[in-house]
Amino acid sequence: MKTILFFCLLLAYSYTACAQPHLLITDVNIVDVAAGKIIPHQSVAIKAGRITATGTTKPGKTPEAARVIDGKGKYLLPGLWDNHVHFGGDTLIDENEQLLPLFLAMGVTSVRDCAGDISLSVLQWRQEIRAGQRVGPTIFTSGPKLEGKKSIWPGDLEIASEAELQQALDSLQKLKVDFVKITDNTLQPSLFLQSIRAARQRGWKVTGHIPVALTIQEVADAGLSAIEHLGYVVRAASSKEIDITKQRAAGALTARQANEQFLETFDTTIALANYQKLAANGTAVVPTMIGSYATAYLDQNQHLNDDYLKYLGPEFKRTYQWRVDRAMKDDSAAIDLRHRMFETAAALLPYLHKAGVSIIAGTDAGYLNSFDYPGLGMHQELELMVRYGLTPQAALQASIINGPEFLGLGKHYGAVRKGKMADLLLLDADPLQNIRATQQIAGVIKQGTYWDSKAIQEQLLKLQQWVAEKEKRERGQK
Repeated sequence: MKTILFFCLLLAYSYTACAQPHLLITDVNIVDVAAGKIIPHQSVAIKAGRITATGTTKPGKTPEAARVIDGKGKYLLPGLWDNHVHFGGDTLIDENEQLLPLFLAMGVTSVRDCAGDISLSVLQWRQEIRAGQRVGPTIFTSGPKLEGKKSIWPGDLEIASEAELQQALDSLQKLKVDFVKITDNTLQPSLFLQSIRAARQRGWKVTGHIPVALTIQEVADAGLSAIEHLGYVVRAASSKEIDITKQRAAGALTARQANEQFLETFDTTIALANYQKLAANGTAVVPTMIGSYATAYLDQNQHLNDDYLKYLGPEFKRTYQWRVDRAMKDDSAAIDLRHRMFETAAALLPYLHKAGVSIIAGTDAGYLNSFDYPGLGMHQELELMVRYGLTPQAALQASIINGPEFLGLGKHYGAVRKGKMADLLLLDADPLQNIRATQQIAGVIKQGTYWDSKAIQEQLLKLQQWVAEKEKRERGQK
């Protein structure tokens, strides 16, 4: 008891109740992502899934705890958030389910599911994970997204009128979704804008794609909370965005022709001015660069020998093929356009940051999105962010801070601090110096439960064996 009382006095932040912690990390370097600095020689106490105290570690003064972790030489920061993933494929529920511990093993402790066709399963997983009944990242989900009639995507809530819009929002309210997503496949532009306003009136954040008939400013003015995918903001860097948008809406330009014109009229001065307007409206951008990069450069890397494929189910991997097949039809001009579109969009990242736009890190990982790997993709996304102009600190903020802030959860996440959720990532190197350090995982803490490197490897081996067994069964059925 004396040691515990001593520890309570020792810490910079006092306990609400000085009880024995379930988990204690000693002599660790805390990564303060907000400030961009390292706080050395810290002890972090965890109980009931939350951080109960932090403070300077004193030599030879280790308090009692159910489990003590020696953090010497290691770096502790909040777990990563992948703020754009997809669980989907109505025949792939079991394979999607296997992705949950995979995310966690890769240090991704929270995900934002941006719609699919297995929403009921996702909602069930969300509940079970939060209750501690299932291993996986905390899930925040849009449920099914809003679209127009005859959408190409399965599982959408298809609407064509104000009445149908309200019915769709009623159904999302019953599902208790965390935000609303709207896409641009067949939804009429006027109803798209109406959907944004109606969802915002009900208190939701609203994310989406941008219809070809609307400018970036129009959707931002309507209240769109976040633009999903960096490619859309290329439009706002064009000196002729309004004119090209009108021509595309009227059918006078193909998508390819419109993209060519957006590139030809690209102007960084215009981009910065328009992005400042986005920032003023509070419209965030989720770049999802890794998915676009993999597709843009399929001509250079077809990913046939990627080791990570061993963790993905056979049906899940087959969903990648449609993008591959489409890319293989591209001629040299189309391939060049893919490259230029990606490089132009990626180069805009620092302009968004300079303009004060909230950049939120997400990958688009999931079924259908070729070689955009669940778990690993978040690390690759952070690398790309740094490669194209952000600092490691800004990239980490995009995942760890901006993700929860978008959902109004900054009080509970985003820092290693008393009262915050104990969803944490323990690294062998400093990610503020080298963003690749996020892949040097020594341990993962989820809701106060510690996975050391051995437990992580065991989980990965278990998943690999599950995939191998399913592939074996498939071969036996042929």
